[in-house]
Formats: sequence, structure tokens, C-alpha cells
Amino acid sequence: MNLRPVIDAGPALNFFSTNQERLLLATLGPISTPETVRDEVLRKARADARFEPAERVWNRLPARLLEILSDAENPELNAAVTRISQLPMAERSLRQKDYGEIMVIAHAVVAAEAGHTVAGLIDDGEGTRLATTEIERLDRLRTSGSSVGAIRLVGTPTVLERAAGSEHLPDKAAMRKIYEKLRLCDDGLMPIERTRLLASEVWRPSP
Repeated sequence: MNLRPVIDAGPALNFFSTNQERLLLATLGPISTPETVRDEVLRKARADARFEPAERVWNRLPARLLEILSDAENPELNAAVTRISQLPMAERSLRQKDYGEIMVIAHAVVAAEAGHTVAGLIDDGEGTRLATTEIERLDRLRTSGSSVGAIRLVGTPTVLERAAGSEHLPDKAAMRKIYEKLRLCDDGLMPIERTRLLASEVWRPSP
């Protein structure tokens, strides 16, 4: 069973700050996010003018489109956080740096260990490394016969690539325009020429 993708603060700020939430939701469907990420997005939206629109977008999205996952400690979450961060959840939660992405991965892991397939939407390099480690662990468990699910790692460029040719990104000019807006919010996004987003195969009509 596929569950809602779990989104980290970086991609949320990217799409919400540029008012591209419709593109995001049309591409991925309804999403979820940990309480820690919600708090981070709202905190940054109030502290940095680039992200100010994100709070308005966040507040108008109903729960059927944006589900908030509880970060209350439980045995499954604690086990995942402890393995991912090498610290118990109660201790790691006191250090806010990078805690949001750890919780994104932890929630995805708990869902996968329950047999579901879930996407994790993360752009941060360290976050993707940690998520990849968990993805590989789950792959090994499935290979050995365990009935666990899977985590699919998705980033901002992946969302845009999937949306290429849609009403939100009808052509390469629209792709370039929106991507440049996103880069103003996220200096970690590489120049579009170094991505696949303008490649002919991305824009080839489906058979």
C-alpha cells in the first residue's frame, strides 16, 4: 500500500514560497509532514522575507492535502531516530539542526517497516545520504524474506521532471522560469543546465 509522501522543510519552502503548491500536489498527490518540519517552515517563513508566502500557503491547505504527523515519542519512532542519528529520540530532539529531515526519514521508515511504500521528499545532501542508508537496509530485509515495504527518495528536481508537459509546466520556458524562482529560495539547487530538466527525453510525449 502506498502512503502519502513525507515532505521535508526544504522542498516545502521551495514550492510554497513560490506559490507552486498546486504543481507539487498535482504531481505527488496529498502529502504529509512531521510536526518538526511544520514548525521549521513556519519559523523560517516569519524570519526570512523570501519564505513569507509559505506561511499563507501552509495555513490554507486542508488536512486532506497536508497531513501533520505527530512527533510524539513512541517505540517505533524512537528506534528509527536512534538508528539514524545514533542518539535516543529524547536527546536528539533537543538539537534542532537537521532534526526535521531525521523525522521525515524516521516516519518513512516506520511506515515502510509496517509494509507500506512511501516517498520521502528531501533535498538536503546529508538527509538524502541518511535516507539512502535506510533504503538499502530495507532492501536487504526484503531480500532476506522480511515483509517490509520501501522508501522512494524524491527531490525538488524529481517533482519538476514528473510535471514536465503538464498544465503547470507546459514547456521548457515555463520550466526554466519556475526553476529560477525556486533557486532564489534554495541556493542548493544546481543550475538548470546541470539537471535533466531540459533534456529531450524528459519532454518526449508518452507513447
